Amino acid sequence: MTTDLYADIILPLPLPRLFTYHVPPEEEFRNLTPGMRVVVPFGKKKQYSGIVSSLHHNRPENYDTKPVITVLDGSPVVTSQQLDFWRWIAQYYLCTLGEVYKAALPSGLKLESETRVYYNPDYEQIDDLPPKAVKVLDFLAEKKSCSVADINDFLGQKNCFNLLQKLIDEEAVFVSERLKERYRPKTENFLRLSEAYCNEQALHKAFDALEKAPRQLELLMKLIQLSGGVGKVLERKGIARKLLLQEHPGQASALKELIKKGILEQFSDEVDRLDHSEGDLKSKHQLTDDQLKAFNEIEKAFNEHTVVLFHGVTSSGKTELYIHLIEKYLQKGEQVLYLLPEIALTTQITNRLKQHFGNKLGIYHSKFSNEERVEVYRDLLEEKNYQIILGVRSSIFLPFRNLGLIIIDEEHEHSFKQFDPAPRYHARDAAIMLAHMHNAKVLLGTATPSIESYYNAERGKYGLVKLNTRYEGIQLPRILVADLKEARRKKQMKSHFTPALFEQMEAALSNKQQIILFQNRRGFSPFLECTVCSWVPRCKYCDVSMTYHKKMNQLVCHYCGNTVTTPSTCQACGSPALVTQGFGTEKIEEEVKLLFPEAKVARMDLDTTRSKKSYQTIISQFESGAVDILIGTQMVTKGLDFDNVNVVGILNADNILNMPDFRAFERGFQLMAQVSGRAGRKNKRGTVVLQTSSPEHPIIKFVVENNYDQMYRTQMVERRAYLYPPYFRLIYLVLKHKQREVVDTAAEALANRLRAVLGSRVLGPQEPPVGRIQNQYLSRILIKFEKGLSAAHVKNIIQEAIEATLSNQRWKYVTVHADVDPL
Repeated sequence: MTTDLYADIILPLPLPRLFTYHVPPEEEFRNLTPGMRVVVPFGKKKQYSGIVSSLHHNRPENYDTKPVITVLDGSPVVTSQQLDFWRWIAQYYLCTLGEVYKAALPSGLKLESETRVYYNPDYEQIDDLPPKAVKVLDFLAEKKSCSVADINDFLGQKNCFNLLQKLIDEEAVFVSERLKERYRPKTENFLRLSEAYCNEQALHKAFDALEKAPRQLELLMKLIQLSGGVGKVLERKGIARKLLLQEHPGQASALKELIKKGILEQFSDEVDRLDHSEGDLKSKHQLTDDQLKAFNEIEKAFNEHTVVLFHGVTSSGKTELYIHLIEKYLQKGEQVLYLLPEIALTTQITNRLKQHFGNKLGIYHSKFSNEERVEVYRDLLEEKNYQIILGVRSSIFLPFRNLGLIIIDEEHEHSFKQFDPAPRYHARDAAIMLAHMHNAKVLLGTATPSIESYYNAERGKYGLVKLNTRYEGIQLPRILVADLKEARRKKQMKSHFTPALFEQMEAALSNKQQIILFQNRRGFSPFLECTVCSWVPRCKYCDVSMTYHKKMNQLVCHYCGNTVTTPSTCQACGSPALVTQGFGTEKIEEEVKLLFPEAKVARMDLDTTRSKKSYQTIISQFESGAVDILIGTQMVTKGLDFDNVNVVGILNADNILNMPDFRAFERGFQLMAQVSGRAGRKNKRGTVVLQTSSPEHPIIKFVVENNYDQMYRTQMVERRAYLYPPYFRLIYLVLKHKQREVVDTAAEALANRLRAVLGSRVLGPQEPPVGRIQNQYLSRILIKFEKGLSAAHVKNIIQEAIEATLSNQRWKYVTVHADVDPL
């Protein structure tokens, strides 16, 4: 123990432990506290920004500490509660704090190493710059770009980070890669009277001086008018430059002269990218008797439980009930997090929540720019406007100060699970821990609960509230099961449509009603095949066939994103006889347009929703009636609410049910029940046509009867018999290496180490269904252990076994990642 101060730093790297740095005694570091960003050296030449995890006086024994180079913040950007949450995520999901840091902070708040600095030729100097900054600008003006090291050498100093930060803030330079400050506040240019003319006598002199310059005088008078009169303009608050020039287009040169004469001055100021306008607020709807009963039961359940499962049938009005609940927590001065599984859902629900809560509502998801996400993050950090956050899974990492309620809508959705990269967390489970840390409540809402959540509710761990009636007494849709095998045998199919579905579509279109078609596969067809030699194009980086996308005329690997132009001939035998096999949403779209040429058709899948506003556009067009038939993947199954949808077609139920996964039947029931719920939501009963080659399948029967309880009972018998959740916990360990032999021997060694302690709970290793991705060969080990065994103990055993295995020189380049509670 020394009097010197040390800091443990979280770096954006997958390091198994934190590194300690000593804190210099200079004034700059006096107010350093956990949660602040600092720049530190790492290795021989690299520098990273990191987060201070803790401060102490314990010098490390195993290595000499390096100094913290500079502090980037005046106050913490990560709260103490967030740091505790990060530590829990790292411990529970078997990953590093560095990996959590990379996932948790919006990229705009992360400074990254290895960059070049670029001169901004459009920079107009407004504020005075330090002499060194001017020197750097002159240096860059000549070179156009250079590295940070070049600037250090030019200035003859060890680091220029604070100076660079000043130039970045001024937008005099741009940086990429090394020390890259990704977030730049949005600024606008403003105009105001210069200080020399900031009294009435001087202002009159300005009028006299401009008598022979009528355009300049007119601009000055307009500025006074826009400011609110002479009294206001003397306060020098500023008017947006673009606003003044909108009123007087083409007078930029006259404005330039006013600035040159020193009558006006131009300055830039930070403005929000986000809309904080109040809007036209509407009062909330009165709850129906059934909704009011459910609302009261939820409140009562919250007296006894932190988590309540709200099992309400589709179209029962769950969102309206959420609005009433949110209002209650806002009145107590508490914050609310509203989690949704898909960005598509935020588009529709945003409008409803905005009508009630106006600028108290913030939205947070990946389609927002880095800058917008940083502004939402800072708004919460500084406790400005937002009291409700509507977002997808990454929203759990925001800096809440006074969280009172978390609503997780469609809680059964597997989109809440992060698959790659680490941390491979489940937002529902992590949100329950987040609520526990804030002493908040959690409401899990769904029409088709996950088996684990329903099991927890049955055991009394969660509260359970049911709402079994649809809003305004609308009947659940009638479900027609169409036998694909029989229709093909009788040659009754029209393209991929059975007679039953085709007739329902015709009737709906003739009655000016809308249709949703669900196919759980994007692209035109899953693969191409040569009819002569059966050659199938495969990805050169992954062991999978490539999906054909007709519009792009490309074959795409849906695992690594590799794309190639569609070949015109077979690469094996040279034959031109390449045909498509199977069908995706793109092919359905093409065939629907041929079968129903008068209908207006839209498609909603990953390919059509890549831009920020694409969801909004497609959903708005469908809501307004501009689209008659909407074709989509799982995006169309999740909680969307359309008034005029009368027919839903599930084109191939067998694809969903035949997945090699112990959850396939549960997920199949959920998908089909959810998409069925889109039909007949207002004033009339809808129809669902479910196409399958196995009409006698028990899950199909449960969907037709809307019998969740029976599905749950049958699945629980199987789960208990085969040792699956919720009775057992699962952890997958996936090993990767570019050589098959290396990964196989490492996996065998790791499995044997684990088996020596955990015995028959360790299964494998085995090659997963896709054994090579991005030129990395994969091997997988499954650990199944009973609920009574300490999960923390098992994870410690796993961590020690991984470290011991990878310490062998033969396997030091093998990577191992853990997937805790896999889906």
